[in-house]
Amino acid sequence: MQGLTMTTAIATAAAPSYAFAPTLPPAIEIAGTHECFPVHRVYCVGRNYAARALEMGANPAREQPFFFSKPAGALVRNGQPVRYPSRTANFHHEIELVVAIGRGGRNISSQEALKHVYGYAVGNDLTRRDLLFLAQDKRQPWEVSKAFDVSAPITAIHRASRVGHPSQGRIWLGVNGVIRQSADIADLIWNVPEIIAEISALFTLTAGDLIFTGTPAGVGPVEAGDRMEGGIEGLGTLVTTIVAA
Repeated sequence: MQGLTMTTAIATAAAPSYAFAPTLPPAIEIAGTHECFPVHRVYCVGRNYAARALEMGANPAREQPFFFSKPAGALVRNGQPVRYPSRTANFHHEIELVVAIGRGGRNISSQEALKHVYGYAVGNDLTRRDLLFLAQDKRQPWEVSKAFDVSAPITAIHRASRVGHPSQGRIWLGVNGVIRQSADIADLIWNVPEIIAEISALFTLTAGDLIFTGTPAGVGPVEAGDRMEGGIEGLGTLVTTIVAA
């Protein structure tokens, strides 16, 4: 009887009873398959193009990179509309190369970093710019300006086994057919292997993590009714329409 009780306790510990059904992790389509990429965490790199740093009045030199996060639940699939968020009157687009991690690790060297990449996508780091300015002025966290609901539209993930590891190629975004952002991902201050190495020195990367690598110059506001189209050479086009709250 004692052995049966012990076995039951072990089984119970292995299969906990939840107060309510746990939420499944957000998942992004994988191009060319019927599979989805389950998302764990979303990391973002700040000021990673020199022209964008100058646009912000910041130092464009190669300084230590800094990071912030968005919740995985902020992701929006390609083509789905985004409601204009509350508490802002200055809502901005930021087109970005996104790296999808397929193998985790810590203290990954830049020489080994690309072995941990599952694939790449196009993302848009939507931002409540006025709330970001306020947070910066008051030295407060960025979450309300960066990590709000539906703040991270993203395309399907293209597997590195099919597209390789893009290190150059046009990155662009237009609003209602007018180009606002146009650059080359070769202009990244910190390239993808370096970003992975730096993040993995600060956090343990996990399969399912995404990294938004930063946006080039040309960031600007969007309004309800605007249609954004943006892309990266070889990775397709991200389409997002802003609708009224």
